[in-house]
Amino acid sequence: MHSVHLAVLMTSHDRRARTLSVLRALEEQRGLPAGTTLGVHLVDTGSTDGTPEAVRLRHPAVEVMSVGADTPHNLALRIASRNSRSGGGGGGPLGGAPGGPTYSWTHQLWLDGGVELFPDALANLLRTAGASGTGAVVVGAVRNAYGDTVYSGRRGRSLTLVEPGEHRPEPCDTYDGRVVLVPRAVYDLVGDPDKVFRHRMGDYDHGSRARRAGVNAFVAPGHAGECVGGPDAPGSREPGIGVREALRRAASVQELPLRPWWVYCLRHTWPWAPYLMLAPYARAAARATLGRLRG
Repeated sequence: MHSVHLAVLMTSHDRRARTLSVLRALEEQRGLPAGTTLGVHLVDTGSTDGTPEAVRLRHPAVEVMSVGADTPHNLALRIASRNSRSGGGGGGPLGGAPGGPTYSWTHQLWLDGGVELFPDALANLLRTAGASGTGAVVVGAVRNAYGDTVYSGRRGRSLTLVEPGEHRPEPCDTYDGRVVLVPRAVYDLVGDPDKVFRHRMGDYDHGSRARRAGVNAFVAPGHAGECVGGPDAPGSREPGIGVREALRRAASVQELPLRPWWVYCLRHTWPWAPYLMLAPYARAAARATLGRLRG
């Protein structure tokens, strides 16, 4: 078997305990192929809670770069990817420190800073990748504390969430970017998430571009990890808010900002782009209207 060198891309912002928990779970992975190395590249976007300092203290082999608090998530991920391409690290269980021995990665792993991996997650992702061919993207499904799948692959124009199978991979059209294994061959073909998507949808666009380039994507069997922390804010779905507030939240960077969403629809859903572009905002307005009427 060829050696496996994983470049793990992470971002963080004011979530010290979460980040340390995620790194600890990454360090405790088991069942990996002999000789597997991990180079962790963390980009912190202006944390004020001591996240970078804590990571450097407890995981000195992790490469940590601090950037401004105004750096959007997608750009931070691109910076982590650039850092991984510059080499460095790979020698220890969480290698990646500047000045360490250089390595050429065989896979990138996108790992969201709020997802704690289960102990056999990486072994399962790599096993699935081996069975799916060297040119396939493998997605790790993520569940919440109640056992419900909240992030996974996506299928169809409606981006329907794909439930992981128990024993076999499930095909998908694109993916949430929480746990994604990208082989070097796919990276060389598709590249990083597009910078036009500042916070969200860069992962969906990446998966759709990969599919159009002939790359297959699969959701690995079982769940790769669990979301750390509480549930997301209800956003535009919050009961009792007015139509104007619902629309403002729906078009915010936390949900579907107008320009990036339009770019995504134009690229991947034509000729249905105008309808699909308006649909989420119309649903948000309708929910708020019905909620007010029922209240």
